[in-house]
Amino acid sequence: MNSRGGDGAEIIYALRNSDALSRSIANEFIKSGQNVRKYYQRRLPSDPSKDYYYILRDTPNNESIIIEYGFADGSGDDPSLIKNNWEDLAEAVVRGVANYLGVPYKPIEGSNIYVVKKGDTLWNIARNFGISVDELKKANNLTSNSLSIGQTLVIPGMESEGDYYTVVKGDTLYKIANQFGLSVDELKRLNNLSSNTLSIGQRLLIKPSISEDVTDTYTVKAGDSLYQIARKYNTTVDDLKRLNNLTSNLLSIGQVLKIPSEPISDEENIIYTVVAGDNLYQIAKRYNTSVSAIKDANNLISDSLSIGQKLIIPR
Repeated sequence: MNSRGGDGAEIIYALRNSDALSRSIANEFIKSGQNVRKYYQRRLPSDPSKDYYYILRDTPNNESIIIEYGFADGSGDDPSLIKNNWEDLAEAVVRGVANYLGVPYKPIEGSNIYVVKKGDTLWNIARNFGISVDELKKANNLTSNSLSIGQTLVIPGMESEGDYYTVVKGDTLYKIANQFGLSVDELKRLNNLSSNTLSIGQRLLIKPSISEDVTDTYTVKAGDSLYQIARKYNTTVDDLKRLNNLTSNLLSIGQVLKIPSEPISDEENIIYTVVAGDNLYQIAKRYNTSVSAIKDANNLISDSLSIGQKLIIPR
């Protein structure tokens, strides 16, 4: 961590190396929401032929870098990023190293990272994730439409809309369900599928962004609208659509809608019910807390969770 009130990450690389690795990591930092002040070299004043930092100077057979993720006492958003998103920033470094080495990168399950495959274009990736090419380019600081196999892209808005999987050649419902800890019936229900047929590029919801706890169901009547129903049950149109896998605001008389439950809370905490696909990191991020705080509040000795488990979320 840096100090003295600045803002942004800094990367220092050795005099013997190029800036390629540092530049790759810097690009991934930016995708993760952290600004980069600079990446640079620093020379020892008493001998400018040597690196200033002994960590770089005394490891001559390695490509060494020093990463300062941000300012612990910064006046900008660094303290918040470091406290709440340190795992995202650490993973950005992993992506940067993988990109630099040209080795495959496997995103963390549930993340909003997509790895470019052979035949991908910005247009088909944007279409698969329901966003525009401009949104995709802006989120990834792209100035052209060119892509390379293995390139990592941030998918804007993906986490807030729930977690999705894009069908590839050879996929089956059973294979996908097993991969994400679901049953085939659960996967079909989440996506309103009436058959087991899949198509390459099809986008499947594998975990909704809101709990599937349902306090009630509602049968649509003549004159109803999503807005009226959401208002009646103190929820939002977006939450109703996500929970019921609706792609439009159209309703039909007699249609049964699930009504999302509100999180149970006491004076100090929120009680959260674990659903398929959850992990402690995702839950902590959703409620702006930390994994360790949740584990302490629930006396957990491991990161394992079970569907239906009740967790105290400290405020």
